[in-house]
Amino acid sequence: MVYASLDPENNCVTGLPAILFAVSKKTVPSSVQRNRVKRMMREAYRLEKSSEERKVEFSHEGGAPGQLCIAFLYTGRKKTFPNLDAFREEISKLMHNMILS
Repeated sequence: MVYASLDPENNCVTGLPAILFAVSKKTVPSSVQRNRVKRMMREAYRLEKSSEERKVEFSHEGGAPGQLCIAFLYTGRKKTFPNLDAFREEISKLMHNMILS
């Protein structure tokens, strides 16, 4: 997971985050499988976002609000893909370990 504010000059993030799910063609050569992995990641994110992540409002010392951007990158190299529960667990851990400064 990679995350950043769209406005790096301000230390203020408000509103809903922009989310990106990416699967490399080198990692998963088949487009059908890549789309399946992205669908599973999107569903896991939808199920795991809690009330605190539904509307992210972290603000610091004034300034205009920015928007949080989060990118989830799939890096698995196995022939079989994890199930939805494994994706949910991983996304949950990533979201709880995210530190906004």
